[in-house]
Amino acid sequence: MTATTAPASDRLSDNRDFRHLFTAAVAAKLGTYLSYLAVPLLAIEALGASAGEVGTLAALATAAALLFGLPAGAWIDRADKRRLMVAADLARAALLLSVPAAWWFDALTIWQLYAVVFLAGVGTTAFDIAHQSVLPAVVDRAHLTGANARLVALDSGLGIGGNGAAGFLVSLIGAPLAILADAAGYVWSAVFVARVRTPAAPAAPRRPLVREIAEGVGHVMRDPALRALAFAGAVNNCSIQMFLVMLPLVWVGAGLPAYGLGLLLAAGAVGVFAGATAARRLRSRLGAGRALWAVGALAAPAALCLPLVGPGWGAWVAAAAWAFTGSVIGVANVVGISLRQQVTPDALLGRMNSVFRFLLMGAVAIGAAAAAAVGELASPGTAMWVGAAGMALQWTILFAARRHFPTV
Repeated sequence: MTATTAPASDRLSDNRDFRHLFTAAVAAKLGTYLSYLAVPLLAIEALGASAGEVGTLAALATAAALLFGLPAGAWIDRADKRRLMVAADLARAALLLSVPAAWWFDALTIWQLYAVVFLAGVGTTAFDIAHQSVLPAVVDRAHLTGANARLVALDSGLGIGGNGAAGFLVSLIGAPLAILADAAGYVWSAVFVARVRTPAAPAAPRRPLVREIAEGVGHVMRDPALRALAFAGAVNNCSIQMFLVMLPLVWVGAGLPAYGLGLLLAAGAVGVFAGATAARRLRSRLGAGRALWAVGALAAPAALCLPLVGPGWGAWVAAAAWAFTGSVIGVANVVGISLRQQVTPDALLGRMNSVFRFLLMGAVAIGAAAAAAVGELASPGTAMWVGAAGMALQWTILFAARRHFPTV
């Protein structure tokens, strides 16, 4: 199973290849934050895009992940993951460079932005799946929890400051130049990925794509621990999305200031950072399975406090509850991703990660649709309570499968 795994390093900071991979992740994720904000702003300012057109831009990135996620996993397992990541970075850079170029020549159209967002979403899907799949070849499996803790902490750190930094840069230099900076970030990422050394994987026989996808799905569904992680993650993502979609409506309806909403969301990112930082120690003390379900059970009361958001103490209670919920997300992401990588053979890593990405992204889409339906049929507050109930109960799926999780 671990024939292609890199030798262990005593410390991650001594692992040259992990440092390059981490630096590449920083550059790529900063670029993604920039484009997430700058592309719709450019559509509005330069093209007078309507609300429907801006919504379509957001939907196309998710559509790319859902349409190409499962096939991407099979292609990644066939390919040199490092080269594929470099290609994905350079393709995203080229796509984004076309936007300021077209704007400069007054040739930019909404259809070009649609194409760029969708194709860049395909590249991001391939890059992210390959990144998670190449990590066990760069870091010994015994050190995966520590490596994933750093990567999840990076995500949460960017969640705290990334949007603000992106907004400042867009206001400082304008959306077209910010998109140019985004493209430069992807080129920078490609440079560092290219410097990563990975052992050559044994050549795998080519089989029909559908059969390879089915093998990846079967691997996740047949393994009780992976299956529990997948379904618990899907329930949690769907529930969180129901809460987040309705939160602005409830917040504004309560007459609360906009800056307070930003602070509440930032509190969640701080919680994720704290949880990611503590995850390695929790796993070493409790074991993977117990760490996952125990922190979920502890967070259940906090999840049920989230819909209490309102004027006065309600906003403070919701912010504290969201921070605590974020810490559970941080632990679950680090321990769950590490466990997935540790129990999956190298030859199936891409497909396993693609199945999880498909299920988790699909759950986000379902959660948004469910929030809209419940919000219309009942009320936004009711939709938030449904989401909170899902967050409070998702740990029971992991508890039911606890005997299938490793004790370390």
